[in-house]
Amino acid sequence: MASALPIRFTELLQLTQVDINAASIGFNSCTLESDTFICVRQKISDEAQPEVIIINLKNNNEVIRRPIKADSAIMHWHKQVIALKAQQRTLQIFDLAQKIKLKSNTMNEDVLFWKWISIDAIGLVTETSVYHWNVFDASQSTPLKIFDRNANLNGCQVINYRVNEDDKWMVVVGISQQQGRVVGAMQLYSRDRGISQAIEGHAAAFGTIHLEKAPADTRVFTFAVRTATGAKLHIVEIDHQQGNPVFAKKAVDVYFPPEATNDFPVAMQVSQKYSIIYLVTKYGFIHLYDLETGTCIFMNRISSETIFTTAPDSESAGIVGVNRKGQVLSVSVDEHTIIPYLLQNPANSTLAVKLASRAGLPGADNLYQQQFEQLYAQGNYVEAAKIAANSPRGFLRTPQTIEKFKQVPQPQGQLSIILQYFGMLLDKGSLNGAESIELVRPVLQQSRKHLLEKWLKENKLECTEELGDVVRLYDTQLALSIYLRANVAPKVISGFAETGQFEKILPYATHSGFQPDYSLLLQNIVRVNPEKGAEFASALANAEGGPLVDIERVVDVFQSQNMIQQATAFLLDALKENLEGHGKLQTRLLEMNLVSAPQVADAILGNEMFSHYDKARVAQLCESAGLYQRALENSEDPGTIKRNIVRTDKVNVEWLVGYFGRFNIEQSLDCLNEMLKVNIRQNLQAVVQIATKYSDLLGPNRLIDLFEKYRTAEGLYYYLGSIVNVSEDPDVHFKYIEAATKMNQLTEVERICRDSNYYNAEKVKNFLKEAKLTEQLPLIIVCDRFNFIHDLVLYLYQNQQFKSIEVYVQRVNPARTPAVVGGLLDVDCEQSIIKNLLQSVDPTSVPIDDLVSEVESRNRLKLLLPFLETTLASGNQQQAVYNALAKIYIDSNNDPEKFLKENGLYDTLVVGKYCEKRDPNLAYIAYQKGQNDLELINITNENSMYKAQARYLLERADAEIWAFVLNANNIYRRSTVDHVISTAVPESTEPDKVSVAVKAFLSADLPADLIELLEKIILEPSPFSDNGSLQNLLMLTAAKADKGRLMDYIHQLSDYNADEIANVCISVGLFEEAFEIYKKADDHMAAANILVDHVVSIDRAQEYAERVELPEVWSKVAKAQLDGLRVSDAIESYIRAQDPSNYDEVIETATHAGKDEDLIKYLRMARKTQREPAIDTALAFCFARINQLTELEDFLHSSNVTDVEKSGDKAYEEGYHQAAKIFYASISNWAKLATTLVHLEEYQAAVDCARKAHSVQVWKQVHKACIAKKEFSLAQICGLNIIVHAEELQGLIKQYECEGYFDELISLLEAGLDKDGLHPGMITELGVALSRYHPERVMQHIRTHWNRINTPKMIRACEEANLWPELVFLYVHYEEQDNAALAMMERAADAWDHQSFKDIIVKVTNLEIYYRALNFYLEQQPSLLTDLLQALTTKIDVNRVVRMFEKSDNIPLIKPFLLNVQTQNKKAVNKAINDLLIEEEDYKTLRDSVENYDNYDAVELAQRLEHHELVFFRQIAANIYRKNKRWEKSIALSKQDKLYKDAIETAATSGKGNVVEELLRYFVDIGSRECYVGMLYACYDLIRLEVVMELSWRHGLTDFSMPFMINFMSQQASTIETLRRDNEERKAREAKEQKEEDSTPILGGSRLMLTQGPGGSAPAPLPFHQTNGITPQPTGYRAF
Repeated sequence: MASALPIRFTELLQLTQVDINAASIGFNSCTLESDTFICVRQKISDEAQPEVIIINLKNNNEVIRRPIKADSAIMHWHKQVIALKAQQRTLQIFDLAQKIKLKSNTMNEDVLFWKWISIDAIGLVTETSVYHWNVFDASQSTPLKIFDRNANLNGCQVINYRVNEDDKWMVVVGISQQQGRVVGAMQLYSRDRGISQAIEGHAAAFGTIHLEKAPADTRVFTFAVRTATGAKLHIVEIDHQQGNPVFAKKAVDVYFPPEATNDFPVAMQVSQKYSIIYLVTKYGFIHLYDLETGTCIFMNRISSETIFTTAPDSESAGIVGVNRKGQVLSVSVDEHTIIPYLLQNPANSTLAVKLASRAGLPGADNLYQQQFEQLYAQGNYVEAAKIAANSPRGFLRTPQTIEKFKQVPQPQGQLSIILQYFGMLLDKGSLNGAESIELVRPVLQQSRKHLLEKWLKENKLECTEELGDVVRLYDTQLALSIYLRANVAPKVISGFAETGQFEKILPYATHSGFQPDYSLLLQNIVRVNPEKGAEFASALANAEGGPLVDIERVVDVFQSQNMIQQATAFLLDALKENLEGHGKLQTRLLEMNLVSAPQVADAILGNEMFSHYDKARVAQLCESAGLYQRALENSEDPGTIKRNIVRTDKVNVEWLVGYFGRFNIEQSLDCLNEMLKVNIRQNLQAVVQIATKYSDLLGPNRLIDLFEKYRTAEGLYYYLGSIVNVSEDPDVHFKYIEAATKMNQLTEVERICRDSNYYNAEKVKNFLKEAKLTEQLPLIIVCDRFNFIHDLVLYLYQNQQFKSIEVYVQRVNPARTPAVVGGLLDVDCEQSIIKNLLQSVDPTSVPIDDLVSEVESRNRLKLLLPFLETTLASGNQQQAVYNALAKIYIDSNNDPEKFLKENGLYDTLVVGKYCEKRDPNLAYIAYQKGQNDLELINITNENSMYKAQARYLLERADAEIWAFVLNANNIYRRSTVDHVISTAVPESTEPDKVSVAVKAFLSADLPADLIELLEKIILEPSPFSDNGSLQNLLMLTAAKADKGRLMDYIHQLSDYNADEIANVCISVGLFEEAFEIYKKADDHMAAANILVDHVVSIDRAQEYAERVELPEVWSKVAKAQLDGLRVSDAIESYIRAQDPSNYDEVIETATHAGKDEDLIKYLRMARKTQREPAIDTALAFCFARINQLTELEDFLHSSNVTDVEKSGDKAYEEGYHQAAKIFYASISNWAKLATTLVHLEEYQAAVDCARKAHSVQVWKQVHKACIAKKEFSLAQICGLNIIVHAEELQGLIKQYECEGYFDELISLLEAGLDKDGLHPGMITELGVALSRYHPERVMQHIRTHWNRINTPKMIRACEEANLWPELVFLYVHYEEQDNAALAMMERAADAWDHQSFKDIIVKVTNLEIYYRALNFYLEQQPSLLTDLLQALTTKIDVNRVVRMFEKSDNIPLIKPFLLNVQTQNKKAVNKAINDLLIEEEDYKTLRDSVENYDNYDAVELAQRLEHHELVFFRQIAANIYRKNKRWEKSIALSKQDKLYKDAIETAATSGKGNVVEELLRYFVDIGSRECYVGMLYACYDLIRLEVVMELSWRHGLTDFSMPFMINFMSQQASTIETLRRDNEERKAREAKEQKEEDSTPILGGSRLMLTQGPGGSAPAPLPFHQTNGITPQPTGYRAF
């Protein structure tokens, strides 16, 4: 079986499975900077949004998509920081986690390559220079130039840039195509020296190695190159360190398989963990080399596709890469197999040993052990020490090794071997625990403590408790440091206490999880240092996770020392969480302070820190201490509350107001009542504030009753004053008005009456009237607001308060003057009083309309005349004033007509309405003045005033009014129209107004009336006779209503708009009239249009053109003739017009009509004035169409702007191939010329042209023609130029196959193998063709080209052609071992080979194939079944295999396999083997099986064997019973077969006295004295002495029993003596320990002088290993 590979190869991810387009997987779009992130730029289509896709390999392949447009994107090694490059120069760095931009910069030149070179910096390579950019350094805003590029990189594609670990060496790697191969170029740059070196190479890396006996690491540079002559890997030292041995340069060959002629290195990574070089090539091969020696460790192919990017893994153990198929691959050293793999080759044994030592790998332990033993035996102790020190995983660094070296005598004048051994270990790294102790002991004995301190700082020693114990004898502080490192918690805490570092105890205990006796510790600290004790107590109480000490116990300690202040401080800190369980402690804290320091208690209560104390008890103490507010806070007793709440002089009133929020309504009212009852003067202010605060809760009505109960208007006033502004209760507002009145606060009464909207106005009015206030303003306000004007006027008038009336209308509300006047009139007030009142009011503030209405309704309108005239005289221009005056003048007939005509400030609508019944003429005047159209029309209609109406309508000139009057539903329309025609219009001299009237008639569809109107004003002499607009209107109306008159109007009139009238005529079908209008106006073009477009008479149009002889008319006629397909006439007309403008249509129409000769005439005319490609193109094609090829050639050779290619295409399409040839030849269009030549059957010329054309389509067309004509030699020339394009290959193959030219196809494809541009498609299709037509050549073909073939397609072809060996070969090389194995089994006769099948089956991934293969071998090749099972041992389920063969009854066939896997101790295997051995009666093997492998049904097997005819099997059954502790059954079987030895062994093994005694008696009973003696010897410890003595006495066996009894007595005496000595030694040891304890300090250092407790003597100190060392002390304090 093949050995395991030394590498682990894993596919981490398939990018296409996370929706990555295959086209996006490449060097320019996919980046891999580390094994954490893959970054892919993707744009699926031109319309799609570009995006950047980030895959987090360390987070379950999490996919992050961002819509980012960039040329390049690279992710940080492990942070979510992305670097983006756009337009080759713009660089931006973003932190995706924090969503911020870190940096941005625009370079001065294109960045060709960039990558992260460290966790902070990016390396940038441009055309000329290399830069570094620290993206996290805020001071470095732009990239820093490091060095200039070398000339050897010019023309190269930069594929990598590497920097060594100390940033002193850099290398730029580039590749270029030269002489048919890829050449590598590198520039190595030293930053310290500032110089570069040009090197030929393809891949490079930096690394470090540690050479033997070297004090420092050696830095090396390694690179690989493949030249035309071979490939090399170079390893050279850089920056040689003084004192290090010189590293010899290494140059080793790199092997490339013969078929990989174009392969070369593409990537290199160095594993610092193993010092191994990983080299990856373009074809997917991986090479592993030792960094120190350059030895090739392993080489194999891991990918069929190119791995275009790689990165080291995070542990620097292997590499991660991505290939073009989208596979993310991981390769690393297999630690379990690499050393055995190397040891298979004896030449690599030294390398295996070094690698195992360097990396701590298993596999070489035996070799190390042998070398160590051999060197030690030879006395070469120094080399043996080196072997032990460098052993892999330190497996030789044991106490036994130390003891061996300690026994070696010290060489003369040299260090002892043990010290040399320790020196080697210290140089290599750190010591383990045993080594540390052995080294430290002599160092401390020699007082060289500084060495110990140095080693501890360098972490060279493994700190253990034992090491600390050793050091403690010499230095306590140093021992404490060791205990801390070893995490020996008890001794660390003891050390802190011993050295007085109390503040470190708790943090360490919390960190370590160890909990000492804190109470004891605290008690002693308090006595020694109270302040430290208080701090320590607080720390204990506030520890995370809860207090570490009983808080009450701590308080006892403090109070026992009368440390009230410290106890208070501690409790405040400890109880700050305010937990319910701390209620007792809270009460205790408050009690001690209320008794000794009430101010402190007051402050504590004021801070509201606690809520779980005994409030009743605290309230009682607060009242005793005079803290009434605190007593109220903590009391629930009503008596206590009433007793304290009346002390408002001792209580903060603001707090008291808030305190009432705790009460219900009844309690609050009860307390307020108590406060007013006890001391109303002292408590009234507080009661008012409380009532105000809780007014909504207690209810205003209840509070009002309370205040009224004690007759305190003052309280009621202040209470209601605080809520009246927010209350909506009418009673509140009324009571407040009432209280304010009683308090004589009239201003407030006035305010509420004015501003409030919630009081009962009637009730307030009555109250104010009854109150008889000296100032009536509140009553006036109420009556004014709620419209009690009549009541107010009556009240004031009856009380003779005329002054108040004046105040009201002058100051309060002048707008109420009308109502006041009306009220005064109602009470028959004297007119003089009313007039005086009106004179005293500002007219501008009086609503005149309302005043007039009030007075007019009482028929006293003339009363206002003086007031109105005065108002006008004062400049008041209110419309109401003029309205009132107009009414007065109309009623008094005081020249109203003059007033109405001259005055424009009255409301015409109001006055007109007022006049309608009095005088319609006055109403007409008012309506006319105000343009009240509808009212005027109605009044004139009702009073038959049609003439006035007609004049008004004409004067008004309003279309809407005309439409209203001329509406058909108007019964007065006829009368109005007659008066308009007869009177209004003839009288008018304004054309515009007449025009409006005419349009109105027109809109009203009154054509007859309109014509009559227009003839009256146009045909008869009038100012409007020459009015063009009216003439237009007349003709338009006639055109619509009376067409017969139109022609006469055309001849009679001349001022009309010809175009407008003509267009109307056209619209109504009067084409002759329109023609006559244009003809009269000399508009020949328009006239021609009428003839052509409407009369549709081309002949009349031609006659008209001949008469006028105008080019534009001929053009119009030509267009009409062209549209009528009179092509020749049209061309002749165009020529007479000399108009080439319509050449496109002329060309198209003439071409379709076949008028090429006429068209040539037209085009020659057109070319005189225009140089248009369409004209020249059409002329050229006319020559081609009429076969005037000579003229065509002359024309093309002359100056022209012909679209020759288009003409050639058209000639080609229409079959004019000779003309097309002339066209294409004139412009050297070889592609189309070749196609044309094919149609002309000039094949050789066509091939020559195709070669010049370089077009696949041309080659295809020429090729198709050559095939059709069986010109295979020419066809092959064409085909070779087609098959290099993969997308064209299928069509070409199909063409050959359809024609049956199979050999020619194969010949063509084989010829293509030797051509440049060879691609996998050609190789694949050749293989497919061979499989169909020459299957015997397929295997040779695929063996030669398997690495470049399209394997899936070839697999399908082989399946179709039944080429089974070839199919298996393809499956194997395509890494589809599953299908390969299945194919072998399905076509065993043709494809099966045992050795090949074994190699394949171990690589399959579908486990079911294993079992299918077993069935196949069972049926087809049973003799080879065991060999197959051996190959599959590690991969198959053994239990399932056993069940398979048991089911088919073929277990014997797999016996060797079962014996081989029995070491796995599986139940099914053991059962199958045991059954088989029983059947074969192989008792020896069966005995080994049951003894060595116990996983079987022991009882079932024993039951089967105990009845077997052979005694050996029954003996095995007894042994099985014995193993399963069924002693009686085993002994019974042994006794049955007289196997007494087995029975004795079973009894001894059982360890049960009753079993032994029963067997002993059995031997006595049967008289077997030998067995009796054997029992006494074998079961000595299990047999009681009295049993032996009894049997000896009763059966005369004293002589046989005497040795047993003698030995028993001797052993008993020895045991008693041992116990006596042990007891004496124990007593002596205890006495010594007691003496040491009496003299040992409490905390291990100097004794602490602790104050003696009341007991009179200090307790004995505890041993060091106990926690703290401080015992509990009596405190002298007893809890309550």
